[in-house]
Amino acid sequence: MKTSVSMYSLHDYVVKGMNILEFIEYASKIGVDGVELLNIYWKDEEAELPGVLEYLKKYNLQVSAYDATNNFVKPTKEERHHEIEHVKRAIDTAKRLNTNVVRIFSGDISNSVSLSQGMEWILECMKECAKYAEKQGIVLGIENHGLFAGKSEQVINLIKKVGSDYIRSTIDTGNFLLVDENPSNAVANLKDYAVHVHIKDFEKISEKKDKGPIFQSIAGHLYIGKIAGEGNVDLKWILKELESANYPGWISVEFEGTEEPKYGTEKSLQNLKELLKS
Repeated sequence: MKTSVSMYSLHDYVVKGMNILEFIEYASKIGVDGVELLNIYWKDEEAELPGVLEYLKKYNLQVSAYDATNNFVKPTKEERHHEIEHVKRAIDTAKRLNTNVVRIFSGDISNSVSLSQGMEWILECMKECAKYAEKQGIVLGIENHGLFAGKSEQVINLIKKVGSDYIRSTIDTGNFLLVDENPSNAVANLKDYAVHVHIKDFEKISEKKDKGPIFQSIAGHLYIGKIAGEGNVDLKWILKELESANYPGWISVEFEGTEEPKYGTEKSLQNLKELLKS
């Protein structure tokens, strides 16, 4: 399995001015095979893209996946059409970046929208996006994120209802804890649908701490982000499970811990490589 690092791992640096070229240069120094890029980090995509392709070639890095940050739970048809076009543009960009995987989300919970109505919109939008993805030879990976698709069974349900080989799963090993699902059980359920994997770790805490963001699960449990391999996720077991399923894709570090982001990212990668060897 090839290793990658998500640009989201250095989000704190990005908001302070780090651009995609600087991120690629950073990634080249830490010993990964590829980078995971996000559409939210372009300032001017058309102007920046040639330079990004040049840097990828210069540093001999591939793009493991391209991440669309979409929300299909929108109340008007026009807004949902905008989100569909957003994903289609991501598909086009992924082709130009020479990756065949686009990470997508389902949608966000809204007090004004019922779960059944939200799910209906998600399916409607995903079906249209899947048709376009198939034409372009791109696979859409639904990330287990949020309340519509946070649990493994929800992701599988969406994949089956869309009914396309071009809709699969982006497994995020940490996010399952935030919907109170055991990550190992979830990966066992999803391993045959996996097209991309985020290595992420969380640790359950008993009370709020001063440092770093606190994540609360559906059941009210509190978590903080951790360096991969140092939290509650059994990454060794998960990697073995993916290997047993002959998972052919990338393993991408997505650090969201409380440590300094570069340190946390690099230590997560080091731990990941050690686990892959064991």
